[in-house]
Amino acid sequence: MSEQDGGAPEQGAPRPKKQKKRKKPKRPVPRLARGFRDQPPGKLVARRKMIETVSRVYESYGFTPLETPAIEYVDVLGKFLPESETPEGGIFTWKYDDDEWVALRYDLTAPLSRYVAKNFQELGVPFRRYQAGQVWRLEKPEPGRFREFTQLDIDIVGAGSVLGDAEIVTVLSEAMEALGIERGSYEVRLNDRKVLNGLLEVAGVNEDQVATVLRALDKLDRLGEEGVRLLLGPGRKDAGSGKGEGDFTKGAGLGDEQIETLLRFVLTPAEGRSRYLEIAGELLAESKVGLEGLAEMVELDEILTERGIEGDRVVFDPGVVRGLAYYTGPVVEVVLTYPVPDGQKPFGSVAGGGRYDDLVSRFTGQKVPATGASIGVDRLLDALERLGKVEPRSGMCPVLIAMVEKQYRATYQRWANQLREAGIPTELYVGSGGLGKQFKYADRRQFTAVVVAGGNEIAEDQVSVKDLRLGQELSADTAVSRANAGEDEEAARTQAAADRRAWLEALPGQVTVAEGDLTETVKGILARYQSPSS
Repeated sequence: MSEQDGGAPEQGAPRPKKQKKRKKPKRPVPRLARGFRDQPPGKLVARRKMIETVSRVYESYGFTPLETPAIEYVDVLGKFLPESETPEGGIFTWKYDDDEWVALRYDLTAPLSRYVAKNFQELGVPFRRYQAGQVWRLEKPEPGRFREFTQLDIDIVGAGSVLGDAEIVTVLSEAMEALGIERGSYEVRLNDRKVLNGLLEVAGVNEDQVATVLRALDKLDRLGEEGVRLLLGPGRKDAGSGKGEGDFTKGAGLGDEQIETLLRFVLTPAEGRSRYLEIAGELLAESKVGLEGLAEMVELDEILTERGIEGDRVVFDPGVVRGLAYYTGPVVEVVLTYPVPDGQKPFGSVAGGGRYDDLVSRFTGQKVPATGASIGVDRLLDALERLGKVEPRSGMCPVLIAMVEKQYRATYQRWANQLREAGIPTELYVGSGGLGKQFKYADRRQFTAVVVAGGNEIAEDQVSVKDLRLGQELSADTAVSRANAGEDEEAARTQAAADRRAWLEALPGQVTVAEGDLTETVKGILARYQSPSS
């Protein structure tokens, strides 16, 4: 009996091979590298507009654009440990095709110094440049702190006069106001490295203590006077959590008299720039380097006063310490002073910089004075969004032409071109589906207006324009009023969504006009939602 008849296979007959199960291909997980983020369209366009606004201010003062590459040799960046085979942590590095170490730039200033050193003979000095670009730092990611971010720099290279520092300060102030930040809602804060060096000298701080003292003073805003006092002295223990006791931070080990000398200056109240100069003059009378710094601050005060820039814009703040080892003279920091609700993080510093006269000399051996500042674009943009100074729909195309009937496609395309020629970004719907699906698409994509016309309207040379934002605002108001009336918040939101769907179907806020009035009608709708700064 054969195997086909249900019996055993004949002896010696080959057994059929079992087919192997095919493994499903492993699909990659769409994940982000730690410390990085995607930037959506609205954020990117808002960022671009912000950079354009600030760049116009820069150019009005004679700054010209410059672009340097994202990759530099590690020794050019100055981040190399000679005793190590690999570059120092904090930067993204790899070996290049010439077997040398290269890195992604960690700021825009080091590449500028390389550019100036390489092209010094051809450059006219003082050389004024501005640059916007991405920078990368291999640091521990934290909330709101990423490994890739955007900087917007200005620098003057080849000018040793304090007048150059005053230019940087003035431009930063005007840039803030150009972005809609009212006078009195920001401060450009100034200090001087030489003044601080003199203060450390007067207080008897030895070289081994300097770094610890600077770090302590830099935490005044966060820890307050008592916290800084402990860090200048024996040390400070952090508040414990539910998981155990807090960490102990070793202090600088200064004596009480030394601490009082430092705090007397750093805690000087901001009663105009004259108070800073007065206290500094009293403390630094015996310090040569301190008096040099004081003379710079006196001249800065004179120049700013000549320009009509008073204490509501620029203040002298002895608490500005920001990485002072890098700087050689005046240092600057821009801080937003808007009040924030309880529990919310303060805006903090959005820009900073100062004089750095030794950076280019790394390449040339000759001292080339320089001063500049950097705006943290992402930090400032986040602050402007929190303050409502950035249009939330920025970057979204405002107008959609609905494809109601395919036979009128040429007409819809003509309308789209007509609006674009009038300077109105316009999208022609190219997907599939009926009018209901197109309105859902328009709602999801946050268009401001939708142009709608079928055969009847077109035959009569008419077109309808729908104001989508009006319905969204009515829906939001309904949700708020329901919640205020005591309804459950979730129920109020659910009902508001239902109202929104009904509104979409009923199409309130729609106007029908003559085809010749299409452009002006759309302009009128868009004008309702433009901020004064748009």
